Amino acid sequence: MLAGFPNNNETIPNELKYMQMIQESCLLKIGFSGVGGFALGGLFGMFMSSFEMASVDPAIYEQPMKQQLKATAKDMAHRSFSMAKNFAIVGAIFSGTECVIESYRAKNDIYNGAASGCITGAILAARSGPQATLIGCAGFAAFSTAIDYYMRRE
Repeated sequence: MLAGFPNNNETIPNELKYMQMIQESCLLKIGFSGVGGFALGGLFGMFMSSFEMASVDPAIYEQPMKQQLKATAKDMAHRSFSMAKNFAIVGAIFSGTECVIESYRAKNDIYNGAASGCITGAILAARSGPQATLIGCAGFAAFSTAIDYYMRRE
């Protein structure tokens, strides 16, 4: 037997059990996904806002450079924060539903991601009506399944 790995005669220390419980916690997964989504969404929003200045009044270009930079920075911050919130919400909903489904089914397979993708898409599109809810469910489920399939292939 390898050193450090328990065999049938050894018991797993309580510290390892607690660490495993924490790592498998749905609340922790939701938190990490929300924080990670917020960070990535903020970066993505900042990047995308540099391409589109549609919300800036054209009269700003007649102002001094300092005013132009201030308006541009304000627009970038607004778009970054908006995108960060959206990514955080999507990440938290998806990881939360996936964790709950995985815990309920006691399996880690491609169907967990498909089901949680469907639920996430349906929740995000629910305000737009039943047709949008179905399309959101199908779209997120297909995307999640494709990503899961790609990540699990050998």
